[in-house]
Amino acid sequence: MSRVCLVAGARPNFMKIAPVARALASRGVAAPIVHTGQHYDERMSEAFFRELEIPPPVANLEVGSGTAVAQTAEIMRRLEPVLLEQRPDWVVVVGDVNSTVAAAMTASKLGMPLAHVEAGLRSFDRGMPEELNRIVTDSLSDRLFVSEPSGVANLKHEGIDERRIVLAGNVMIDTLLANLERARAARAWERFDLRPGEFALATLHRPSNVDVRETLLSIVTALEQTSHKLPVLFPLHPRTRKRVDEFGLTAIMSGERVRIVEPLGYFDTISLIDAARLVLTDSGGMQEETTALRVPCLTLRDNTERPITVEIGSSRLVGSRCAAIVAAVDDVVKGPLRIGTVPEIWDGMAAERIADDLCVA
Repeated sequence: MSRVCLVAGARPNFMKIAPVARALASRGVAAPIVHTGQHYDERMSEAFFRELEIPPPVANLEVGSGTAVAQTAEIMRRLEPVLLEQRPDWVVVVGDVNSTVAAAMTASKLGMPLAHVEAGLRSFDRGMPEELNRIVTDSLSDRLFVSEPSGVANLKHEGIDERRIVLAGNVMIDTLLANLERARAARAWERFDLRPGEFALATLHRPSNVDVRETLLSIVTALEQTSHKLPVLFPLHPRTRKRVDEFGLTAIMSGERVRIVEPLGYFDTISLIDAARLVLTDSGGMQEETTALRVPCLTLRDNTERPITVEIGSSRLVGSRCAAIVAAVDDVVKGPLRIGTVPEIWDGMAAERIADDLCVA
């Protein structure tokens, strides 16, 4: 094997391709990266390439925003000639965003071997856009690299040949462990006049939480009430900022103890997660990162495709109701600073296992 094409396009993807690219390069395998441009904001994209020292992409498709259907179709249209030029032995996709499923369909239609990193995760909620992306991508993949045991069970239940399934571990945690000391040294909390163990970190971006005014109001109100117990740092995703303004909710978060800031880079984010008393989020990746760091995490969802973070990790599903969130915050602040257990296979070696497998597959 001489060439693996890595396709990514959204902020969560970049943390996943970084260790895979390095592991392949260490084995002498060319691993050109194609950036779809799904996330095109500098803070959501280019900054991560710099911080994680990811090689520059051989192509940036610059797809930009649009509906899920339009975005997926445009990625496929622009990706096809790039893959035909690269002629990789494997096309590797990561995660569950529109870039993932678009690249999976393109590679499959071109007859190119396809590998999916982070396969098998299921929320069993087809109203969640990412769930459809996961199901389609897994059904097309020739190699399925799974991050937790539930993924193996899900794929077998769906009739996937178990010879195509590899329980590799979690590449997100590879990146976290490789950069943890650097992130801690950043001491990002100092820039916001916060003290370790004495603040809450909040993030919010899922359409189900931010696109309905009543739901967003409920969560924002819970953050405001939480701020009476702990200061809340709230890096605002562009989608969430747009909805906050559109729904007229800015005044609710105008107090001094809910700090609204711009989206943060990777090292700052990990530094703040590690130092936080608790995290409130609807991000799947942050569920994993808090579990790896054993930081209490209140997941603002009714379900999760990452059940291991709830079963043995530090995450608790609390939904979007204000009263439930506030009650859960009260429970957390009465408990220990670190909770849960880190999954055994989240050992920082997932990308090495993936590279080894691709080299012999």
